[in-house]
Order: sequence, then structure tokens, then C-alpha cells
Amino acid sequence: MKYNPDIHHRHSIRLREYDYSGGGAYFVTICAHQRECLFGEVVDGEMQLYEAGHVIEERWEQVTKHFHGVSLDQYVIMPNHFHGILMTVGAGFPRPGFPRPNRCNEDNPGGETPINPGGETPPLRCPTLGQIVGYFKYQSTKRINELRDNAGAPVWQRNYYEHIIRNDDDLANIRRYIVENPMKWDLDENNPVNVK
Repeated sequence: MKYNPDIHHRHSIRLREYDYSGGGAYFVTICAHQRECLFGEVVDGEMQLYEAGHVIEERWEQVTKHFHGVSLDQYVIMPNHFHGILMTVGAGFPRPGFPRPNRCNEDNPGGETPINPGGETPPLRCPTLGQIVGYFKYQSTKRINELRDNAGAPVWQRNYYEHIIRNDDDLANIRRYIVENPMKWDLDENNPVNVK
């Protein structure tokens, strides 16, 4: 069906006038298409990943290789969704175990992506949060569909949820939430048994 503004009411869930290409720390949640439990199952409060869940883990870890100035923190793969913390260059409060991202333009003041004569694509500089999430969703979908022999099938819902992490207390609370998420799966709104 073609987009019709009279019946399709798409509203941005991004924060107005916030520069998502500037430095920041973000908590993202991405749900599987139709909340299908593709990625694993919770057994005794711990996630047991399926093959698709291992793909999610692998592709998330590759984000830092594709984008210059991005570092990853705590994350969890749930049966039908993903939670992760990431930081882009310039964010103000990295802590032990959470490496400071490379400065976006310190060795490239113009911000251009350098051309690598060896042929390998260098990491992209100064990505927006949307570019990072889009890359992750695309790469994980592509690989999961190869495993399922189901090219073109959706893996993720269209959008994602993001929260801008503003201080150390916020970061600590979100880290705790991520760690405890599998233990609270029975109460999770994304658990199919809780959907009415």
C-alpha cells in the first residue's frame, strides 16, 4: 500500500532539535518484527541464545568496527527484543570498562571519511544514532535471513526506542535494568504470554 498522509500518521519519536550526530550516550531498544521470539529463550532467569541471537551479538559488536567514534556498553539480547547502551564521540562521562570513543575529527578536521588505498572500507566518521541503528538492523537481518533461507523477510520492527543518557545515575539505572531484564522476563510487556 502506498503511503497516504490522510490515513498513515507517522510521527517521529526522536527528540526535537536534538543533534543526534553530536556526541551522546544512548539506551536503545529494538523489537523483533511482530515481537516474534527469534533470538532465544529465558531459562531460569538467564538468556539462552538461538543461532539468530548469536548473530545479533556478533553484529552489535561489529558496530565499533564500522563507525569511528562509537563505543558499546552493557547490552542484552532478549527472546524478541534487544537493549543496548552506546556512546558516540564527545559524550561526557565514560567510566572504567567503558572506553572513550575516538575523537571524531581530531585526526581529520574536515570530518571526511578517508579513502583507504588498500580497498577496505574505513570506519565512518561522526555517525548519527539512526545510522548506527540502521546499520545494525540491516546487517543482522541480512545474516539471519541467510540462516533462515528467507531473503527479504523482516526481522525487526520499523523503528526503535531511544533514551538519551544524561548523567551517571541515569547510566547506572539503565545498566541495572539491562542486567536484570532476563530475570524479569515473566513480567515483561514484550513476553508473548503477557500480550492481551
